[in-house]
Amino acid sequence: MEAMTSLDFENSFILILLCIFSTFFLFAFFFKKPKNVFDLPPSPPSLPIIGHLHLLFSTSLHKSFQKVSSKYGPLLHLRIFNVRILLVSSASVAYEIFKDHDMSISSHGPIGIDECIVFGSSGFIKAPCGDYWKFVKKIITTKMLGPQALERSRGLREVEIERFYRDLLDKAVKKESVEIGEEALRLVNVILGKMSLGRSFSEEERVSEFSIEIAALTQKIFLQQVLRKPLEKLRISPPFKKEVMSVSYRFGELLEKIIVRYEEKKDEHEGSEIMDALLAACGDEDAEYKINRSHIKALLAELFFGAGDTSSKSTQWAMAEILNNHKIFERLREEIDSVVGKTRLIQETDLPKLPYLQAVIKESLRLHPPGVLLPREFEQGCKIGGLYIPKGTSLVINAYAVMRDIDSWTDPDEFRPERFLGEEDARREHVLNFLPFGAGRRACPGSNVAYILGGITIGVMVQCFDWKVEGVKVNMEEATGRAFLALAHPLNCTPLPRILNILPSNL
Repeated sequence: MEAMTSLDFENSFILILLCIFSTFFLFAFFFKKPKNVFDLPPSPPSLPIIGHLHLLFSTSLHKSFQKVSSKYGPLLHLRIFNVRILLVSSASVAYEIFKDHDMSISSHGPIGIDECIVFGSSGFIKAPCGDYWKFVKKIITTKMLGPQALERSRGLREVEIERFYRDLLDKAVKKESVEIGEEALRLVNVILGKMSLGRSFSEEERVSEFSIEIAALTQKIFLQQVLRKPLEKLRISPPFKKEVMSVSYRFGELLEKIIVRYEEKKDEHEGSEIMDALLAACGDEDAEYKINRSHIKALLAELFFGAGDTSSKSTQWAMAEILNNHKIFERLREEIDSVVGKTRLIQETDLPKLPYLQAVIKESLRLHPPGVLLPREFEQGCKIGGLYIPKGTSLVINAYAVMRDIDSWTDPDEFRPERFLGEEDARREHVLNFLPFGAGRRACPGSNVAYILGGITIGVMVQCFDWKVEGVKVNMEEATGRAFLALAHPLNCTPLPRILNILPSNL
């Protein structure tokens, strides 16, 4: 499958080059030098016409960018045809940008495919910081992801965490192997479904399948975003649109069925705060902001994809690191036992009392951030480090490189949770070298729930089970061709019950 992905990128690259050279003279219009070119950031060597396009066809884009930055500097000016890109790979530059220019980079950049249900024009992720974005953020915060909303839905998550434990216990008793990534994705999507759709949610398996399909296409969606302007000027069809939209249409049909089922059964059970608010805004002509069904489906798709897929992958990475280091596993278990004991299951209210567990999660997010590249766009020209950045320049912060920068981290490639304990951890928040969920006004609004779900899921797996890994150690190789980090190989393990019937079932 990986070979097919690589071949697909190569074929697409060749196709684009043929189109370019067949219309060579048309490009003269596009390549006027930008104003103030004399004080632009440095730029690595580029190819004629296409600029640095070849860098985008790497199977590991973040590593390709990291390699270029390590050679030419942490602040680089790249060019893809006539599209300018500012590549940032250091915490000090990222800090200056977010501190002084957060308003200027409040846009997540151009949309690759307007109609796409994820990263499209109807969603929250790519929406400009206008009335729609403010309206949706307020609903998301007050009705689902804010501290008070999370407290109201805590009982719902407790039920699903207990179910998760009992499912694992059943498989442990039967000596069945489990794929931790799949188990985590199923749990997260069930919880997110219950939080957003109430008891009517029953399609977690199919939603998980679509999340996986979308995740496999994220790098192509990113390429489409970068290439959109030059391709439109040449009137060339988007190279990946058909493939992306095939998944998008099917995902949209499923979400429409889920919404219809919710509406039909709304009177039969207690509804969902966020879903009721969205449906009310959709049907009310006098609503603060008038939305439609496409907005609701896009928000649900981004929720399951943005929160579900990334949370499950983060859990998978963290467990892989823990299982490869027996001392960390034992220290984590000792902390949980000292706070929780052995007569009940770990709960969300225990998490603030478990600093080492929180440190393990943060260290895993540092090494394996769910979003390795943070895209934005400069909505006005400005100077960074004394260098001129023109309006309309795309900004790409390589979070992967920032969080492995040797100038900011001691032994950056080692898994050392202790670095997130004590005063050292507190200082990090002020220098922006820890960016797993972005920063500024467009930082991920679901970071709180991500820490909760990751902490409680990993806590249950460490507290209640020993794990038999296939092979000597977990293979930590990264999957290629994806914008979101994933293990190249499934994390298949066999749970061994440590504590049987840790508490009576409430199901």
